[in-house]
Amino acid sequence: QVQLVESGGGLVQAGGSLRLSCAASGLTLSSYTVGWFRQAPGKEREFVAAITWSGVATDYVDSVKGRFTISRDNAKNTVYLQMNSLEPKDTAVYYCAARFQAWTTAIRGYNIWGQGTQVTVSS
Repeated sequence: QVQLVESGGGLVQAGGSLRLSCAASGLTLSSYTVGWFRQAPGKEREFVAAITWSGVATDYVDSVKGRFTISRDNAKNTVYLQMNSLEPKDTAVYYCAARFQAWTTAIRGYNIWGQGTQVTVSS
């Protein structure tokens, strides 16, 4: 069974850090572009960050550049999102998603999704 499982979410004060993990089973994640997305209450799901299957290239939404870092450990079949200097506006459910090889940051381009992990940043 193909599955992505996110973990690492929680409650943190503004200025704090969290590291989200996206662990894959039933697929070899090293062949997939992986993205992180988030959805805040009452808002549409939005792109946060993505990394190519090789890990050579990454991209971020402007609002997280310089604060968030996406990385991957293909030996562990896991992709990470390191989130520093968190702000209340970062509060959302964070999802990881995968797409076989081809690069995209578009939500509709990803066909494998995790169940999400809640991140809450208090002021």
